[in-house]
Amino acid sequence: MNVDREAASVQVEPSVRPRSGQEQELALDEARALELLRRAGVGRVVYTVGALPAVRPVRFRLDALGGVLLSTATGSELARAVEGAVIAFEADQVDAADGTGWCVTVLGRAEVRRTAPASDARTEIRIAPELVVGRRLGPDDS
Repeated sequence: MNVDREAASVQVEPSVRPRSGQEQELALDEARALELLRRAGVGRVVYTVGALPAVRPVRFRLDALGGVLLSTATGSELARAVEGAVIAFEADQVDAADGTGWCVTVLGRAEVRRTAPASDARTEIRIAPELVVGRRLGPDDS
């Protein structure tokens, strides 16, 4: 973990720390959270447009450092809205029958990487992970 990520964690983690023993058991460490995230194929990116929240389902993958990689059309609203902004990404897996599963949220700054100019050019967005929060969902969680 780099110094910037440690500083971000120190400033943010106290407000998201589990409060009870049961909640602590449900918290996932960063390594386990990223392992689960690698298994998911679709997540949601959370960003703002005109100071209003926006959520978009997206396909994604993780890079070797735990960065979330998204692909979008060059010039898309998403690419324009997130460049340089701190955004959130969330993915989960929940059993519809009993509500058990997991949820992982990644917070970080978005970097927009444009590909070579072409008619079908895509833009890659990388969310640099500054905070990774994972949680198991139990049958009684709300």
